[in-house]
Amino acid sequence: MRNYELVTVVSPEVDEEKVSKVVDKVNQFISDRGGIVGETKQWGRRKLAYPIKRFMEADYILTRFELEPKLLRELETALRASEGILRHLVVRIER
Repeated sequence: MRNYELVTVVSPEVDEEKVSKVVDKVNQFISDRGGIVGETKQWGRRKLAYPIKRFMEADYILTRFELEPKLLRELETALRASEGILRHLVVRIER
Protein backbone atom coordinates (compact mmCIF):
# COMPACT_ATOMS: atom_id res chain seq x y z
CA MET A 1 0.00 0.00 0.00
CA ARG A 2 1.07 3.56 -0.65
CA ASN A 3 0.49 6.74 1.33
CA TYR A 4 -1.66 9.50 -0.14
CA GLU A 5 -3.10 12.87 0.75
CA LEU A 6 -6.49 13.91 -0.54
CA VAL A 7 -7.68 17.51 -0.50
CA THR A 8 -11.38 17.83 -1.19
CA VAL A 9 -13.11 21.12 -2.00
CA VAL A 10 -16.79 20.92 -1.02
CA SER A 11 -19.48 23.27 -2.30
CA PRO A 12 -20.58 26.04 0.10
CA GLU A 13 -24.21 25.03 -0.56
CA VAL A 14 -23.57 21.85 1.45
CA ASP A 15 -24.31 22.51 5.14
CA GLU A 16 -21.95 21.43 7.93
CA GLU A 17 -23.83 18.21 8.74
CA LYS A 18 -23.63 17.10 5.12
CA VAL A 19 -19.93 18.02 4.95
CA SER A 20 -19.37 15.52 7.76
CA LYS A 21 -21.34 12.95 5.75
CA VAL A 22 -19.11 13.61 2.71
CA VAL A 23 -16.04 13.01 4.92
CA ASP A 24 -17.56 9.81 6.31
CA LYS A 25 -18.47 8.59 2.82
CA VAL A 26 -14.89 9.09 1.55
CA ASN A 27 -13.41 7.41 4.63
CA GLN A 28 -15.86 4.50 4.30
CA PHE A 29 -14.98 4.12 0.61
CA ILE A 30 -11.28 3.83 1.48
CA SER A 31 -11.88 1.44 4.40
CA ASP A 32 -14.19 -0.82 2.38
CA ARG A 33 -11.41 -1.41 -0.14
CA GLY A 34 -8.84 -2.41 2.46
CA GLY A 35 -7.28 1.03 2.85
CA ILE A 36 -6.36 2.73 6.10
CA VAL A 37 -7.51 6.27 6.87
CA GLY A 38 -4.81 7.95 8.93
CA GLU A 39 -6.14 11.40 9.67
CA THR A 40 -8.87 13.73 8.51
CA LYS A 41 -8.80 17.48 9.08
CA GLN A 42 -11.57 19.88 8.20
CA TRP A 43 -9.91 23.17 7.34
CA GLY A 44 -13.23 24.99 7.22
CA ARG A 45 -14.54 27.47 4.70
CA ARG A 46 -11.91 29.36 2.73
CA LYS A 47 -11.88 31.82 -0.11
CA LEU A 48 -11.07 30.30 -3.50
CA ALA A 49 -8.33 31.75 -5.70
CA TYR A 50 -10.74 31.77 -8.64
CA PRO A 51 -14.45 31.00 -9.05
CA ILE A 52 -15.44 27.35 -9.38
CA LYS A 53 -19.01 26.90 -10.65
CA ARG A 54 -19.65 30.54 -9.65
CA PHE A 55 -18.63 29.95 -6.01
CA MET A 56 -16.00 32.14 -4.38
CA GLU A 57 -15.74 30.09 -1.15
CA ALA A 58 -15.70 26.39 -0.32
CA ASP A 59 -15.03 23.98 2.54
CA TYR A 60 -11.65 22.24 2.47
CA ILE A 61 -10.97 18.77 3.84
CA LEU A 62 -7.59 17.03 4.11
CA THR A 63 -7.49 13.23 4.35
CA ARG A 64 -4.32 11.17 4.75
CA PHE A 65 -4.69 7.51 3.90
CA GLU A 66 -3.07 4.32 2.63
CA LEU A 67 -4.49 2.49 -0.38
CA GLU A 68 -3.43 0.09 -3.09
CA PRO A 69 -2.43 2.07 -6.20
CA LYS A 70 -4.77 0.10 -8.47
CA LEU A 71 -7.77 1.29 -6.40
CA LEU A 72 -6.91 4.97 -6.69
CA ARG A 73 -8.67 5.42 -10.03
CA GLU A 74 -11.85 3.95 -8.51
CA LEU A 75 -11.65 6.49 -5.66
CA GLU A 76 -11.17 9.40 -8.06
CA THR A 77 -14.13 8.26 -10.16
CA ALA A 78 -16.33 8.18 -7.06
CA LEU A 79 -15.14 11.66 -6.04
CA ARG A 80 -15.95 13.07 -9.49
CA ALA A 81 -19.44 11.54 -9.34
CA SER A 82 -20.21 13.09 -5.95
CA GLU A 83 -22.47 16.13 -6.27
CA GLY A 84 -21.18 18.16 -3.33
CA ILE A 85 -17.51 17.96 -4.28
CA LEU A 86 -16.29 20.77 -6.53
CA ARG A 87 -12.66 19.65 -6.86
CA HIS A 88 -10.27 17.12 -5.39
CA LEU A 89 -6.56 16.41 -5.54
CA VAL A 90 -4.84 13.16 -4.59
CA VAL A 91 -1.07 13.30 -4.07
CA ARG A 92 1.23 10.38 -3.28
CA ILE A 93 3.49 11.09 -0.32
CA GLU A 94 6.71 9.36 0.71
CA ARG A 95 7.10 8.29 4.30
